[in-house]
Amino acid sequence: MATAILVDGAFFLRRFKHAFPDHDRSDPKSVAHGLGMLAYWHLVQRIGPTQVMAQVARNDLLAESRQFYRIFFYDCLPLTKRMHTPLGKKSVDFGKSPEARFRLSLHQEIRKLRKVALRLGRLNDSSRWRLSERATARLIDNPAAFSPADEDFEIDTKQKGVDMRLGLDVASLAFKRQVDQIVLVASDADFVPAAKLARREGIDVILDRMGDQRAAAELIEHVDGVRDCVMPAPVGMSI
Repeated sequence: MATAILVDGAFFLRRFKHAFPDHDRSDPKSVAHGLGMLAYWHLVQRIGPTQVMAQVARNDLLAESRQFYRIFFYDCLPLTKRMHTPLGKKSVDFGKSPEARFRLSLHQEIRKLRKVALRLGRLNDSSRWRLSERATARLIDNPAAFSPADEDFEIDTKQKGVDMRLGLDVASLAFKRQVDQIVLVASDADFVPAAKLARREGIDVILDRMGDQRAAAELIEHVDGVRDCVMPAPVGMSI
C-alpha cells in the first residue's frame, strides 16, 4: 500500500519559510520544489533512507514509487476583482496584485509536478474591507485619538469548498482502499471529521504541522501521530 499527502495550501504557504528556510517563498518554482521535498521527506520516514536512495538511483523516486500515491494540494484562486478603498474610494485591481500573480503562477508550477492533484476551491463573493489587527489595537488603545486611513484596512475573504474537497478525497481514498497512510499537512480543527473518517477505515493518519506548535489540540487528538517536516537552516542563517 501507499501514502497520500494532503496539503492545506494556505497553511503550507504560511509555514513555508519556517519549514524550508533555504527556499525562496516569493518564487513559485521554489515553493513547488519545496512541496516535492515535503513528499520526499515523508517517504524517507516511511520506507527508510536506504530504500529511498535505491529508488533515487533508479530515477523513479515519487514518480514511480509504489509507496507513494499522490500529493493533493488544496487552495483557492486568488481575489481578482476590482474594489474601491473604503475611505478614499480609490480603485484597486486585486488581479494585478503581487499575491494574485504569485498564487496563479504557483498553481501553474504545481500542475507541472508528477503525481500531484491540484484541488481549487473558490473565494466567497462577499469580500469586504475590515480593520487590520494593528489598526484595531490602536482603536482599542485610544479610541478618541483614532483616525483611520485606507492603509488601516485589509480585504476580508473566505475560502469555500476547500474542506469539502479534502473530505471527499479522504472518503474516496479510504473506501476504495487506495492507500493505507495519509499525511495531513494542516493545523485547523476543520479537518477533524476527515481525520476521524480515515482512522475509522483503518488508515494510519499522520499530522504534519510544519513545526506549528499552535495546531488545534482537537486535530492532534484525532490522528495517529505527529511528524513535522522542518528542514535545517543553512549554516549561518537564523530563522
